[in-house]
This record gives sequence, structure tokens and C-alpha cells, in this order.
Amino acid sequence: MENWAEIRRLHNAENVPIKEIARRLGIARNTVRAALAATEPPRYTRKPTGSVVDAYETEIRKLLRDYPTMPATVIAERIHFPHSLTVLKDRLRDVRPEYVGIDPADRLVHEPGQAAQMDLWFPEPRIPTGWGNTLMLPVLVMTLTFSRFLSAVMLPSRQSGDLLAGMWQLIESVGATPKTLIWDREAAIAPKGKPLDPVAAFAGTLATRMVIAPARDPEFKGMTERNNGYFETSFLPGRNFTSPTDFNTQLSEWIQATANTRKVRSLGARPVEKLDEELDAMTPLPPHAPTTGLRTRVRLLRDYYVRLDSNDYSVDPRHVGRLVDVIATPTRVRVTCEGQLVADHDRCWDHHQVIRDDTHVQVAKRLRAQYSARPLRPVVEPRGIEVPTRKLTTYDSVFGLETTIVSGDAEAVA
Repeated sequence: MENWAEIRRLHNAENVPIKEIARRLGIARNTVRAALAATEPPRYTRKPTGSVVDAYETEIRKLLRDYPTMPATVIAERIHFPHSLTVLKDRLRDVRPEYVGIDPADRLVHEPGQAAQMDLWFPEPRIPTGWGNTLMLPVLVMTLTFSRFLSAVMLPSRQSGDLLAGMWQLIESVGATPKTLIWDREAAIAPKGKPLDPVAAFAGTLATRMVIAPARDPEFKGMTERNNGYFETSFLPGRNFTSPTDFNTQLSEWIQATANTRKVRSLGARPVEKLDEELDAMTPLPPHAPTTGLRTRVRLLRDYYVRLDSNDYSVDPRHVGRLVDVIATPTRVRVTCEGQLVADHDRCWDHHQVIRDDTHVQVAKRLRAQYSARPLRPVVEPRGIEVPTRKLTTYDSVFGLETTIVSGDAEAVA
């Protein structure tokens, strides 16, 4: 490389003849001529000697033609490959795209206020529920795609009503509605690629659009998927949680102090610095809150309890036999009967528990005592009008049942 550079300098800059250059550098004149004729620096190349995989390539292609995604370990077994698996994988990396095809991913341009990606994150630590059990509970994560602004909340279940309640809580905390909400095919959102009716109603109330990711395409909402990993590595280590409320408190404080104030390399700024620009392009919140939470209507049975999410909640027993409406948010369970509140409990995040109100128990005890003290037979009240009765002989005369008996001189009628 040094000789090549020196030859070109001497000949082109100082006009030294080829013969003199060869004498000064001690090389052949033909070498000098070749160096002057070259269009690029000299580079050492070795003639390829082939690979041990070459002899098996025909068999490899036959297998890939029928089974394009066959693993390298299975291919090595089928072709009886005796060498290192590394060289086989290198060859498959070049050959397999010819049969599988190439699925390039476009680089997305995120405009302010256009989209928010939603996903469920299941943190590994089991959270105490307050009833002696610990459960792995879902966390709903929302990422605004332009500003990368994060928000998240732990929920009692992954049912549709709870997910809608969580979405509304996160959107309301931001202060505006993204024009598009991106979800995967979550069973409680869009199990077959089409939003369920409650989800569509939620989107209509917020004047936004639900976009459902294609099947088996995690890159469609890869931004929030990566944030789930960010929570795993940066939020969870070294933390202990005593309840779902404690988890949400710690998570909210950490997101506000750390996650949304860190500098994002792709943005060149912090999420909180881009949030105002995002909010200006988003849709204002609706004047009325959307319908969320778990809702059901049942007839209150004699045991005066209603079941919700496998838990039983007591209700005022004076409404036994009537239809009651059960409405549950992530924090409260309220029961109404014809608009009247007949039960109000804290939401239990555990399973198969009985939640009772002592007032309901006392009312039920009093009603049972009243029912037990009632008379077994109704009291017969005196009649107001006395009805006369006839003698039985009168009916005998009417139907001709009279008989005459002669005894001595007297005749008696019986």
C-alpha cells in the first residue's frame, strides 16, 4: 500500500519517469505501470476454497423447498451432517430467504397526537392481595408514539371492563385522547381482529379509532413491547410491594421522576419536553366519561349476595327477589336497585372470597326473626253478616225423602 501511494505521488506530482521510480523503489517497471493503471488501492484477496457444506447444499435445498422454516438442528440430522453446526447455520442464513421470503419492515414516522400503543405487562413478582394470597396481576401500559410518553396502571383482571377502565384512567391522566389506539388481538379487546362491542363503544365515545395488530406481528406495536422490557430491567429490581395500591404508587412515581424525564436517543429530547406538542394535536376529552368497568344485572337471591369476578359481595337483604345492577370499577363495587344504592364495597382483587357488610348481616337477622315469629295459620276474623241455616228435614221434603211410620193409633212422620 505504501509503495502504491509513493509510485503515484512520484509520477503524478513530481513527473518522475517509470524507469527512475523502479530504480528508486527497487521494484520492476511492470509493477510501476500496474500501480499507475490501477483505479483503486491494492487489496489482498484469497481465492475461495469452498466449504464443507457445498456437498450437502442440494439436499438442504430439497428440505427447504418443502419445509422452509425447518430448524438447522433438524436439517443436520436429516442430511447426516458430520461437521460443526456453525458452518451449516451460516449457509442456511444465505439460502433460507430464497424459500421463506423476505419481510422488510418500513421505518415509521410518528406524527404528534396520532397514536398510542397499548399492551399488557405481567411483572414477575406476585402481589399480596390483602386476603392472604399473592397473585400475578396485569399492568396496562400506554405509550404515546411521538413523544414516547409513558403511563401504566395495575388492574385486578384482564377482562374487557377492567381494561376499558384502565385505558380511560391513563387517557384521562394525560389530558387528551390520541387519534388512534393500537392494540394486539387481546381476548378482551379484539380476539378475532375486530373490536368487541364494548370496545367499539368506548372508542366512539372518545372519538378515536381502534387499530388491531395483525396476527403474529409483535413489531406492529414494538415501541410499547420494548417499554415492557424497560420496566423489567429498570423499575422492578430491588423493589418490594405490599399491595396493588403500593405497586401503582411506586410505578407512578418512578414513571414521573425517571421514565418520562430520561433523554430518548431517537428523539434527542425527553418525553416531558415533547408532551405539549403531542397534546396540541390530540382530541379533547369527551364531556361525559365512557362506559367502563364490569357491569351485570341479576336477581338477588335469598342469600342476598351477588357474585362478581369469582367473589361474593353482600347486598341489603330487603331487596331479595328484585333485579339489582352491579357496577365494578378497579377500586369499588356498587350495587343499585331501581337507582337506589343498596351495597358499596371495596373491590377485592383476590378470588373466591366473601365480602360482607355488617349492616346487611344485621338486617338479614332481623328479617329472619320477623319471619319466624309470624303466625302459622291466618286468624279468622268474625263475619260481619250472620247467615241463617236450614234444618236438614227441609231438604228431605224438597227431594221427596219423607217416610211415614204407623205406631198404634198414632201416625208419625219421620
